[in-house]
Amino acid sequence: ASSAARPKARPSAMPADGATIAEAARRTGVSVHTLRYYERAGLVVSPVERTSGGRRRHRELDLKWIAICTKLRATGMPIKGIRRYAELVAAGPGNEAERLALLEAHRATCSRSWWRSREPEDHRPQDRRLSGKPRRR
Repeated sequence: ASSAARPKARPSAMPADGATIAEAARRTGVSVHTLRYYERAGLVVSPVERTSGGRRRHRELDLKWIAICTKLRATGMPIKGIRRYAELVAAGPGNEAERLALLEAHRATCSRSWWRSREPEDHRPQDRRLSGKPRRR
């Protein structure tokens, strides 16, 4: 029997008290280190809850947001851009136009990069003479 024929295992239900950092890493597909970094870098939209012993407990919303951050990073969005987007989301309703503008600007950057990567090698500027910029002497 091929592994493609087997149904995918459904993730277990989220514990009522939230997921440990190890469980959150497993569920999101990022490392424990990345989860801690995203929190330190201000990329999360709400404070991560902690137990009385100081251990992180991630809620379903936290994991969904981490998935969004991961997708934005995969498109090449800088941490600074994700942080700004997270700040806007955390601020709540009323800034949707600014959120959209940020995402559209990133889409334009991605599009330019994609088209640039499709230019034939012999048409890419290799040095200042070919790029039309004057050479320094």
